[in-house]
Amino acid sequence: MDAPNHVAIILDGNGRWAKAKGLPRTAGHVQGAKVVEQICEDAYNMGIRYLTVYAFSTENWSRPDSEVATLMNLLRNYMKNSIKRAQKNNMCVRVLGDKSGLAEDLRVSIEELEQATKNNTGLHFQIAINYGGRDELKRGIARLAEKVAVGELKPEEIDDEKITAQLDTAGLPDPDLLIRTSGEQRISNFLLWQLAYAELYFTSVPWPDFDKKELARAVEAYQSRDRRYGLVKEE
Repeated sequence: MDAPNHVAIILDGNGRWAKAKGLPRTAGHVQGAKVVEQICEDAYNMGIRYLTVYAFSTENWSRPDSEVATLMNLLRNYMKNSIKRAQKNNMCVRVLGDKSGLAEDLRVSIEELEQATKNNTGLHFQIAINYGGRDELKRGIARLAEKVAVGELKPEEIDDEKITAQLDTAGLPDPDLLIRTSGEQRISNFLLWQLAYAELYFTSVPWPDFDKKELARAVEAYQSRDRRYGLVKEE
C-alpha cells in the first residue's frame, strides 16, 4: 500500500514539552512551528500529497493572553515568509477556519498567500486557524439553509456532496490518516465530518520532538491496517 494521500495532524504537546525543559510554554510553540516546516518537506518526499495541521482552535482563545499573542505572532511570521517558501517548494497553501475572527492584517496575509500559491502543484498544505469542527458544520449548514430559504435548493436535495461543498475543506479529499501527538487520544473538534473513515494514530511523542522517523512510523502503522469503508474492504 502506498503512503496515505491526505494526512491530518493535531499538533499537541508544545506547552508540556517546554515545561519539561523548564521553559515557558511559548518556547514550545516556537519550536513546534519549526517542526511544521520540516514535516511539510518530509511528508511530500514520502508521497503524501495533502497535509492538514490543527494550528489554532476556536477553543484556544481561552488560553492566557500571552500564549495567544505568541501563537498569533508565529502565524504572522509564517504568513510573512511563506509566499517565497511556498513558491520555492511549489506548495499550495490554504487556511481553514473562520477567518472573520482573525485580525485584519492576518486576513490580508492569508488572502495574499492563498492567491499566490493556489496554482502550485506540489504539497497541498492546509492550516486550521480559528477552526472548530462544530463551527465549520454550523457555518456550512447556515449557508445551505439560506439557499433553501430563497428557493435555490430543496431540503430533500441536501446530500453528502452538497454538505461537503459548504465546508472549509471543499475540493479537498478526506484525510486517510489522523495523527495526534503527545499522548491524548481524542479528535478535539477537528474535521468532524471529514474524519469519518480516517485511520487514527496516537503517539506519546510531543509535537516539538516529532520528526521524519515518527512520521514514517505513523505511515507504517497506516499501511499495516485493513482499510474498510462502510464495512466494504478496500481492494
